[in-house]
Amino acid sequence: MSHVANVMISVEPDDRPAAEELSQWLQTSALRRGFGPGAVGWVGSLSETTGSDTRWGGGKHPECDVYAGALNHADLAGLVAHVERIVWAHPEFVQLFVMDQEQVYFRVWMFHGTRLRQFAPEGREEEEVWPHG
Repeated sequence: MSHVANVMISVEPDDRPAAEELSQWLQTSALRRGFGPGAVGWVGSLSETTGSDTRWGGGKHPECDVYAGALNHADLAGLVAHVERIVWAHPEFVQLFVMDQEQVYFRVWMFHGTRLRQFAPEGREEEEVWPHG
């Protein structure tokens, strides 16, 4: 059985190598949810979505570097902790978007000093947000 999480990260161009390193970590050494304490291995990868072959709408190329992927069995707390430990050239511009399985919106993480902080509130799924017809 799978457990899918959608993940995106937006970085400055100087931080592209760090984003690619994060993708490599997801492919080889990421903490895995549901496989016992300390289990690591492949949970997926991130692909650049804003390169020269982008399919973004509009008549211009995006002015951001975004990597995205659908991860399987990723320990998301471990992912956030790993992103926090990466040496970013411009951490103030790093934005991590995480939407776990069964969630309906992304949680947004940004650096505040040396720590990542979540800026989207927990528990919104319990709120009555769906339109009634």
